Amino acid sequence: MFQTVLDTPVGRLLIEGTQIAITGVRFVPADTPAGQSCRVLNQARRELREYFRGKRKSFDVPVSLVGCSEFKRSVLEHVTAIDYGQTSTYAEIARRIKKVTGPRAVGQANARNPISIIIPCHRVLGTNGKLTGYGGGVRAKEWLLRHEKAILV
Repeated sequence: MFQTVLDTPVGRLLIEGTQIAITGVRFVPADTPAGQSCRVLNQARRELREYFRGKRKSFDVPVSLVGCSEFKRSVLEHVTAIDYGQTSTYAEIARRIKKVTGPRAVGQANARNPISIIIPCHRVLGTNGKLTGYGGGVRAKEWLLRHEKAILV
């Protein structure tokens, strides 16, 4: 397992993975040290830098959701399909995966997204359009949505 860090406008990210795919991108304290990187993690760092500079709207780095349940994988696949600058709601994703009574379950799966930003869980809002919780904090979620011009408030 390899690890590296990237300082971004929304905080320090820890990027984890193997030589084949990214397995994690999560917010960590500013003093978290970098570990040993590899080609795939370097690709993720480069693509994330491009995203934060406004030069990238989607990611090409391979990701792995090993260890995720079939339901969680389905939710995260639907989240990944939300285009840059667009948003969806937990209820809408529940409808798409035919779990109409499951917006809360969708919210729980989204909250446990192991690959933040690359799997854009920040693009999922509450049914009323509210910015609900986010691993990096609601301020980071708002920053990311403004960056993508998904909200103009």
